[in-house]
Amino acid sequence: MENKHQNYDLAQMQSLPLDVKIRMTERRIREWYEEFDGDVYVSVSGGKDSQVLAHIVKNLYPDVPCVFVNTGLEYDSVRLKGNELADEVLRPEMSFVEVITKYGYPVISKEISLFVHQMQMPQTERNAKTRNLRLNGIRSDGVKVQTGKIPDKWKFLIDAPFRISNYCCDVMKKKPAHKYDKTTDRKPFIGTMADESRQRKKQWMQNGCNAFNKKNPSSQPLSFWTEQDILHYIKKYDLKIADIYGDIVIDDNSILTTTGVNRTGCVFCMFGITQDTDRFLRLKDEEPKKYDFVMRGGKFDESGMWIPHNGLGYKFVIDWLNEHGGLNIRY
Repeated sequence: MENKHQNYDLAQMQSLPLDVKIRMTERRIREWYEEFDGDVYVSVSGGKDSQVLAHIVKNLYPDVPCVFVNTGLEYDSVRLKGNELADEVLRPEMSFVEVITKYGYPVISKEISLFVHQMQMPQTERNAKTRNLRLNGIRSDGVKVQTGKIPDKWKFLIDAPFRISNYCCDVMKKKPAHKYDKTTDRKPFIGTMADESRQRKKQWMQNGCNAFNKKNPSSQPLSFWTEQDILHYIKKYDLKIADIYGDIVIDDNSILTTTGVNRTGCVFCMFGITQDTDRFLRLKDEEPKKYDFVMRGGKFDESGMWIPHNGLGYKFVIDWLNEHGGLNIRY
């Protein structure tokens, strides 16, 4: 599939003034709205990015509903903000405990968790080629590649005494949203940005902001925005964001920042933990009851794998990651 954009396109668009970006975003919102005759909605998480998107969409089309998937994995103030913004609230069919028990813990990144999960599955004739790619970087045609191979530094995860997977986001967030899409025939606006991850950048380069031709069409009209754009917009329009962010201030380098947490997401998630090793210390300070539930408990199941029990059992998982992977995740 030929990319719609290149790296320099993103860099050029990210350098534009905020007022220009707002107009470009509004244009993409109108295109999406008109393509689907108004059968659209805004996916809100309670975080600041989706709140900015909801503000822009509602200014253009006040009747477009905001939909919040209440996973129970948010900071309390983020969940409250999601409920406040939402016209409709969805819930997942499985709890996070059930997801971890069945599929595994989310660690390091979505990609690494997926690859490791595939390697932890019993070896069969059907998955032999996938295992060869993940372990040795050899495709089914015999070509050696790096893409799709587990980096050497993460191969120790294959032997973890607990299951690892990337399924939590799919089950807890995407599945309820896709079910809503099919039930209502509405297509979502989603407040993600291309510079948040390699995968999101790749998707933007392939599809642009409005992915009309995907299996599950979605619009990400903030894709070319940056974190600074979001914070400037919040100040410009005096939006009341979730309390967990604290105040927006200017640092010594004239950069806007928050006095509280910078990113929210799911508080139990360990994706990106190597770049944010104090994540659970912040949870301990902000919401000690949630922290206690995350860290305590756990047991080995009949197959000898560590699973949640009277708590999520993260203390054991983190200790194992630190010891066997040389990590420094603090709690």
